[in-house]
Parts: sequence; structure tokens; C-alpha cells
Amino acid sequence: MLKYQFPAVKGKQAGKEYYICMIPLGLLSKIFIIENGDVAPEHRAQRKLNESRIPEISNYILENRESYVFSALAASVDGEMHFVPYNSNSNIGVLEIDMGASFLINDGQHRKAAIDAAIEEDETLKDETISVVLYKDNGLTRSQQMFTDLNKHAVTTSKSFRL
Repeated sequence: MLKYQFPAVKGKQAGKEYYICMIPLGLLSKIFIIENGDVAPEHRAQRKLNESRIPEISNYILENRESYVFSALAASVDGEMHFVPYNSNSNIGVLEIDMGASFLINDGQHRKAAIDAAIEEDETLKDETISVVLYKDNGLTRSQQMFTDLNKHAVTTSKSFRL
């Protein structure tokens, strides 16, 4: 079986394991599925992609190559995952994921799309990394709830903090 291998830290929330992985930006477009915009809202795990947001975020990356910052993406994995710790009682190790697994972004779809667009302009970005929090996929209802929970407390920053 072919598998992805990502450096990872294992954590636990609500009694369930999750993993924080460092994933190369150039790999994002290969592993994350894009939901078809024609899917009815009750069958989607996230909101429809707002294409108008992508150029602004992409330009932010390209215009700030030495200082851009992104928070982690959050995603669900529908497939085999196996954590290999560096030693017997370590939460640091390698997360192995079957290459046939499906990855679904629960939070960060606009950042991911903007990163893809920025890489089209500057291929050197593809070897940089972003942290991705990976959860075991537990179905559409859970993915929809995760999206809601992750976005529930989002607050727009004050204009005084924006450059």
C-alpha cells in the first residue's frame, strides 16, 4: 500500500485523536478534494467557495513572501491513518495515510485555493509548509458540525490592526 508520510504531533480532543502535520504547499492541490458547487447545502461539508476572496489572499502571499503568516487548515481524512511515534511514549512521530484516502477541508478552503493560485505565480512556494490539523472522518454530519464549530467564534479584526 502506498502512503503519505507527514511529520506529526498527536493530540486528543473530546476523547478523539487528531494530528497536527506539516504539509508542503505544493501537495495541497493533490490531496484535497474540491466539493462541486452544485451540491445542495445539506449535502456539503462546508460553504460554497467564494472565488472573489482568492485573489486578495493570493496577492497577500505574493506581496509578502518574507513575512506572510497563515493559521492551520483543518481537515477530515476518510481512509486508513496510522501514527508511528518516534519512541514508545511520544506524541511526536510520523502520520501515515493511505494514498487512496479522501481529504476534506473543514476550515481553510479559501486559504488553500489562494495558496494554489500563488504557487501558479511563484513555484518556489511549493516547498514551504503549512500546518494542517487532521481528524478521522466520521461522516458528512460530523464534518458539517466541525465546519460550524470551527467558524462559530470567528471575529473580524479591528480595522486598526489591518495594514
